[in-house]
Amino acid sequence: MSTNLLYTNDLGIGYSEKNSQKLLHRHLNLALKPGELICMMGPNGAGKSTLLKTLAGFIPLQEGNAFINDQSIMTLKEKDISQMVSVVLTEKLTIEDFTVRQLVSLGRYPYTGFFGRLTDEDQKIIDLAIADTGLELFSDRKLSQLSDGEKQKAMIAKALAQETPIMILDEPTAFLDLPGRIEIMRLLRQLTVHKNKGILVTTHDLEQTLRFADKLWLIAQGKEMVCGAPEDLLLQGYIESFFAREGILFDSHTGCFRSDEDYSERIQIIGKGITSYWVKNALERNGFNPGGNNKADIQIEITSGEDPEFVITGTHVKEVRTSSIESMLHELKKNNNN
Repeated sequence: MSTNLLYTNDLGIGYSEKNSQKLLHRHLNLALKPGELICMMGPNGAGKSTLLKTLAGFIPLQEGNAFINDQSIMTLKEKDISQMVSVVLTEKLTIEDFTVRQLVSLGRYPYTGFFGRLTDEDQKIIDLAIADTGLELFSDRKLSQLSDGEKQKAMIAKALAQETPIMILDEPTAFLDLPGRIEIMRLLRQLTVHKNKGILVTTHDLEQTLRFADKLWLIAQGKEMVCGAPEDLLLQGYIESFFAREGILFDSHTGCFRSDEDYSERIQIIGKGITSYWVKNALERNGFNPGGNNKADIQIEITSGEDPEFVITGTHVKEVRTSSIESMLHELKKNNNN
């Protein structure tokens, strides 16, 4: 018996259109294990949602096979799949008048039927799902009264109430602010660790993927799908190659993309820590190259202390002390114009 919750064998995904077949990807051999959080990334139109819907049994396989708990998806009934895989899609909620508890209770549908009576055991499972997502205080609140982040938690709670070993989520952080994105990804990470779930997520958020994912699946049209630890794929250059565009560079030191600017002067930064990092960020944004050494024409020394100063010196620069990054940039630009 396989140790994988879900795996594929030469899977082909796409659509059948009338008498023709549109294949997006072929020969996919993928696996999801218990206690594993996998993020799938790729450009728009790469086939991420198609792959998710195929693995969830929503659309048919085009080639090969996919297995859930060692059973072929092609042999499983919809009810069987719904007891093994819970899905959270990006569609906006259309049941805004439901309370959080009413929404979460729908997760018991695979076991009770739509009009089935909820038992005391069902109610306990619903209570636990609400607690696990931190929504106890929102249980009786209508969905229309929730923030986007709270709605997403409610959808995850519904999936938890479904009691499936596998959870599949399509861009769960798409409409959230930065704290909300971190909160949702942290929650999913906790569910893999404490509930031993196997979770597959599509996302465009590389920063959170590098922070929380056990594995990264990279997918793009015309490329062979690549899978591995996010750090390995970063160091091997796959992340950069999958998202490469003219004028966009990937910084493997920070795990971020930035625009390819024509830098003016090379500047040496003297100092370490968080202040140095954000000085570098500000210089790059304004067209300066902060990668200089002691032979650079300009040096910026960051003094230590609670209120650091930024001391600008250089071959053709009169020493200037500034108290903020904004004023430091002003002095550098003024020097450039002279």
